[in-house]
Parts: sequence; C-alpha cells; structure tokens
Amino acid sequence: MASRSYSNLLDLTSCGSPSFGREKKRLPRVATVAGVLSELDDETNNSVGSDAPSSISQERMIIVGNQLPLKAQRKEENGKWEFTWDEDSLLLQLKDGLGDDVETIYIGCLKEEIDPIEQDDVAQYLLDNFKCVPTFLPPELFTKFYHGFCKQHLWPLFHYMLPLSPDLGGRFDRSLWQAYVSVNKIFADKVMEVINPDEDFVWVHDYHLMVLPTFLRKRFNRARLGFFLHSPFPSSEIYRTLPVRDELLRALLNSDLIGFHTFDYARHFLSCCSRMLGIAYQSKRGYIGLEYYGRTVSIKILPVGIHIGQLESVMNLSETESKVAELRNRFKGQTVMLGVDDMDIFKGISLKLLAMEQLLLQHAEMRGKVVLVQIANPARGRGKDVQEVQCETYATVKRINDTFGRPGYTPVVLIDTTLQSYERIAYYAIAECCLVTAVRDGMNLIPYEYIICRQGNEKIDEILGINSTVQKKSMLVVSEFIGCSPSLSGAIRVNPWNIDAVAEAMDSALMVPESEKQMRHEKHYRYVSTHDVAYWARSFLQDLERACRDHLRRRCWGIGFGLGFRVIALDPNFRKLSVEHIVSAYKRTKHRAILLDYDSTMVQPGSISTTPSAEAVSILNSLCSDTRNCVFIVSGKERNTLTEWFSSCEKLGLAAEHGYFVKTSHTEEWEACVSVPDFDWKQIAEPVMQLYTETTDGSNIESKESALVWNYEFADRDFGSCQAKELLDHLESVLANEPVSVKSGPYIVEVKPQGVSKGIVAERILITMQQKGVIPDFVLCIGDDRSDEDMFGVITSARASLSPIADVFPCTVGQKPSKAKYYLEDTSEILRMLQGLANASEQTAARSSSQLSPP
Repeated sequence: MASRSYSNLLDLTSCGSPSFGREKKRLPRVATVAGVLSELDDETNNSVGSDAPSSISQERMIIVGNQLPLKAQRKEENGKWEFTWDEDSLLLQLKDGLGDDVETIYIGCLKEEIDPIEQDDVAQYLLDNFKCVPTFLPPELFTKFYHGFCKQHLWPLFHYMLPLSPDLGGRFDRSLWQAYVSVNKIFADKVMEVINPDEDFVWVHDYHLMVLPTFLRKRFNRARLGFFLHSPFPSSEIYRTLPVRDELLRALLNSDLIGFHTFDYARHFLSCCSRMLGIAYQSKRGYIGLEYYGRTVSIKILPVGIHIGQLESVMNLSETESKVAELRNRFKGQTVMLGVDDMDIFKGISLKLLAMEQLLLQHAEMRGKVVLVQIANPARGRGKDVQEVQCETYATVKRINDTFGRPGYTPVVLIDTTLQSYERIAYYAIAECCLVTAVRDGMNLIPYEYIICRQGNEKIDEILGINSTVQKKSMLVVSEFIGCSPSLSGAIRVNPWNIDAVAEAMDSALMVPESEKQMRHEKHYRYVSTHDVAYWARSFLQDLERACRDHLRRRCWGIGFGLGFRVIALDPNFRKLSVEHIVSAYKRTKHRAILLDYDSTMVQPGSISTTPSAEAVSILNSLCSDTRNCVFIVSGKERNTLTEWFSSCEKLGLAAEHGYFVKTSHTEEWEACVSVPDFDWKQIAEPVMQLYTETTDGSNIESKESALVWNYEFADRDFGSCQAKELLDHLESVLANEPVSVKSGPYIVEVKPQGVSKGIVAERILITMQQKGVIPDFVLCIGDDRSDEDMFGVITSARASLSPIADVFPCTVGQKPSKAKYYLEDTSEILRMLQGLANASEQTAARSSSQLSPP
C-alpha cells in the first residue's frame, strides 16, 4: 500500500494542477520545514516495506538534486515570484530518456532565497505547476552545508587537493559535517512526503547528497534507490584522508545502483570499499556488483551526454545567426581557438594561457593570425582560491596581450561576464579548435557541445561561407584528467601540467590536414549524437530496474545506528534459530547428529586465544554424554591441534583439515577420508607460493599435512588480491596434471587433494550412522564460512540417509546469504543454544535415573 506521507501529498493536487496519481484531492498545505507532515502519526516512523500492491499504476521517478531545474525572479509590477524551467539543467534534460510513461517529480533547493512567509505558497505553486518539491534551508545552514562542507572539503578532496595547510581548503570542521548530514536529512524528509516506496524510483544526484541514501533506506527498507556521482571519485590514497570516509562509503552502499562517468572513478570507489570496508566486488556478465549484507549494490559506468535538441534549437535562433555574423567579421582572417571554463582552480585556465604564450613565443608566424578566446564563467564557489585564480588569469592575459598584441590584433580575448546561450554557441561555431585543459574534472561537456555546434546548420554554414554538402570539421585538445577524455578517441590528449606539450598540441591541431579534421569530427559527432543525455538517463533507469528486481522477493530489515545503518536482505525462508523450537525438536528425537565448525563458531572471531573455553568444553561433554547424540567438531585446524585441545572430550568426534582426517572418539585413531597416494605435488606448489610470499609483504604460507594455504590477510588489500589471482592462475597451470584442487577464499589461496571438503565428512557421518542401524531424526550443523556451506548442502539434500520426519537445522553464524535456513548472531548465542540442548539431555537423564531408582 502507499505510504501515509505519499497519500497526504497526493491530496495536495487540485483541479487543473498536475496529478501524481489517479485521484485529485486537496490538502491545505505542503510541509516547508524539515520533517514529515504533522498529520502523520507515530506508526510512520517504523521502517516501511509494504507488501501489498500499490493503487498507483504509472511509473514514477523522483529526481533529487541540490538545486531544482528552475529559474526564479520577482515581477517588478507586483513583487510576486515568477518561475520558469531552466533549460540548461541536466536534471530537466534527462527527462527525455525516461519515456512518456514515467512521471517525474523534482526535489531540491531554489537558487533564490524565499522569505519564510512566502514559502508555503511557493511550495504549493511549484507542486501544482512544475511537480517540484522545494527544500527550503535556513541561510546559515545552507552556507555551512554548501560553501562549507561541500566546497571546502568534498569538492577539493574529490579533485585531489588535500588540506595540507589552512589555506588549502581548511582543516576538517565537524560542525560543517553536521550541517551536511542535517541538510541530507531535510532532503530525505522531503522525499518521504511524496514517495510510494513500492512503486517509485529515486535518483539522487551528486556529492551534495551522499548520505541521503542511508536516511531513505532506514525509512523504507525496499526503496528503489539510484545515485550518480557527477564529480571525480579520488584514489583510495586521497579519499582515506577524509575523517568521515567510512560513513560516506556506507551511505552510498545503501543505494541499489551507483553511477560513475568513467571506469577510473568506479575503480577508485571499489578500491576504497575493499581497503576500508573489506568489501570485494564481482563482475558477472558485464555487470559489476558489491555484495553488501545480502544486497547486491550494482556499479554503473556511463558518461553523461548533452541535450542535442536544445542546442540545435538555440542554433536556429535569429540571435545566434546575428552573433555568428558579428564574430565572423570581428575575427576575419584569424584562426580562433576557444576555451570555455568556470573560473576555479581546477579548470586549468592559467595553464592554457601559458601554453598560448609558449605557442606565440615558439611560432612567430602565428602572431596576428591565431586568437585564443577564453570564456570564463563566474565561479560557483567563493573564497581565496577563486580570487587567486582571477588575479593570475587577468595578469597572464595582460602580459600576453602587451607582449604580442598590436593594433587590430589581441592574442587573448578574455570574456568574464555571463553569456547568453546563443552567444556561447556562436563562439563554438566559429572556433577552429576547442581547448580543455582542466587539471581534474568530473565529466566536462564543453567538447560535446562544441562538436554539435561545429556540425552547424544551413543558415550558419551560409554565414560562414561553408558548403553544406561538404563534411564538417573540428579539432579538440583535451586534458587526460577529465571524464569525457576516454570517449573522444579522435581528440589530442594532453597533460595540462606540461606547458610545452600543450603548446605543441595546439600547433598540431591547427596544422592537421583538412581531411583528418573531417574524419575526427565525424567520429566524434557519431558518438556524441548517439550517446546523448536521453541515452544516459534511459540506460541508468534500465539498470536501476534490473538492480531492484528482487526487492519484493527478499526479506529485509535494518540494523545499525546513525550513518552505520544498513539493510540485511535475505531469502524469505531464512530466519533466526529459535532456542525453544530446536530444544523442542531435540527432546522428541532419539538419534541426533550434531556437526560444529570451530573457528568463529565455538570461539569468537578475532580472539587472541583460539583454544576452546572451559564453557565450550563443558557443553560438548554434556552433549557427548547423551548416548542418543553423535557430536563432531569439523574444523580446518591440524589434527594434532584438535587432539590436544579436546583431549578431555573422550566421546567427541573430530574432523581435521576440512575433513581430510577423521576420528570418531578420543580413543580411536585418525583416518583419512580421501585416499591420496602421495603429496609430491607439494614440492611443486610450495616454491610457487614462496615466490609470491617473498614479493607480497604481510603474506605467509601455512603448511598442513594434507594442504598448503597461502594467506594474505595482513597484506595490502588491493595488492594481495591481485597477487592471489595471479597465484591462483599460476598454481592451476603448474598443477594441472596433479590430483589436487586449487581454490581461493577470504584472503587465502589453498591447494588440497581433490574431493576433500567438510561436505564429505557430513556425508560420511550420516552414512556411518545409517550402517549402524541408527537413522538420524535430528541434524544440527553450524558453521560460519564458505567451507561450511558444503556441510549445509549435504544435510539439506541427504533425505535418503535421514528419517522421513527428521528435523534438520543448518545454521550459519551472522545474517548473510547462505545455504543454511537458520542463523544465530554470534558465538555467545551458539553456546547459549547448545547449553539449552545440553540441559535438555541432563533433564532427560535425571528423569530416567529417578524412574530406575528403587522406591
């Protein structure tokens, strides 16, 4: 069913206004402050994962960004606000890729500050006329959030600038982080007012709202969430310096799909998840995914495109034609190179100017013929660094023009005022080459716009004296550090820090033969025209639908506090093992098999001492003393270790080295489960492992009687993982003709005889009981890792060896995907449950003893 908050906001739609559903009702107001509507009762504070189908049939996309795709201005005649769509906003343009059957709702801030008295009316008007839900932030909070944490911490860090001194971004300020979290919570409250959690998709945009997924996931466990980062994501060496690194990573992992512009950005994110959270990714059939508490978080690599239709419509304006004619006359006889950048420290404007200066120094013949037009858009941020960039830019332009300029020739034309769209497009149309020398940029769509504008139209071609039937031409010089660089294979890629190389690239771009310019342009135009913003949005939505396909099939519940919150998603049949339930089954059965893993099952993971506790030994002895029980410890430990540890448990069965060695009691001899003629393969495998140990700091070799294990738990995560893959391939190659299996596990690569597994032990125990005329009617198997899954598989499928009415309890440790049907949280719960079984045995023995005693 639809959430209460969703239903309430639906009621706000009135006659003539956009409808979010099938019905049109009216409610007196929209919430304009943080929090949900006051009409909601306490029950809406619980996590929602509605199972009933919604009455809303149309698919909806809730698009959440820092700013709404709107322009606002006050009318002079009456002082009222007037709103129009911002055609340049990416959030508005992406609607073209969602299809007519997808309804869109926007949530974000307005660029202009609205008086609190007017906020209710403005919110209602925007909802009715634009399907926009504005988020009004107090000015002080907005300053700390946007100009503080976003622009002083995240933006510089994501562009590889560390706060090494107070002048470089400033030290980490906890109050700015708190403001960032508060604003994300306000945005989440706005989403909660409109969302139908079972039907709607939510698409969150950019680094301003990175913790928003946690708040939404906490409220709606099955929310269908996508996140796209429009900025770069830094390498783990840079990102790990952020004090709230784990919080941001875990928040993003509460999304179903996370999008990046390039593989490099995605690779850095995956590396951070591996190094800081210990989460490894997997690639299946072209899709990259992270397993996070039973949920698969998909990773999408897709560079954004531009809205070609909008550019073409502006190109068709008469104002554009007039401007092109004006610029043609102004730069007649000169070759124009163009730069379009924001005035900030990462756009590399000064580096571009220095390269222009170098070009004119080295090539005197270009003086008077080549002009660099630099359009410097106003900076989005503010601060000392922006002022320094401006001062350096003005000084460099003045020096170049003073040195090389002459009457009728200005080498560098700096435009630092805001241009209309048609003016910018006119400059694109006349430029022979476009230069982008950003030192770091998320995507940068300037080259794409330039390519489309150079394609032109008939009227612009006529003004420029171009034959419309002739193939168009263009040249690009782009920084290798921007997101669009990999997509533009025909561009000249440069390291912007290498001034000489950039100057040489500028010269090459002008000297390229006409036919090659045409070929490069055609290649770029074909890519840009087919990978536009609609393609980007459509592709993202398709992957989001795929990522959320199994939501309703999984059982979900949340754990953790604050930003450490995450959702556990498991099979609907997977549930916690009830002590009362298993004790009841234990009491009514007569032939029981109990199989227990050791590490992280009978002893806490990470314990300094791995020897069994007195409590564990006592419980095991109590269970073994019941003649109806067959109790086994099935471990990866060596047999000598297990013999020493459990010497006091005379009736306890032991299986060592994952089932290679087995003995049924303390007095029996060890037997091999699998016949192995020799271990000559160790002489081949061990030198190979030794080679990788010497080159991988923190790794070691564990030599067992039946196996060799290469462990890299304490090595560098990324390097260790890389080395493990290489070692796995190497061992499989050199041991191809040996009777062994080579497998990888969590931080290990293991070589052992073929056929050895814990599943073999479980199967052997059940068959042995059957051969003795004892048909098990109760089977309990507990383990914590991948090796124990073999036991779970055997006992759940071994119906031929069990009583038809047998109670089978495969139980894993912790809530995670498993073949087991049950789970217990940790070792303490396991011991508590086993103690309950031991108590039941003792009570039964006591009753039997009292019945046999003479009166």
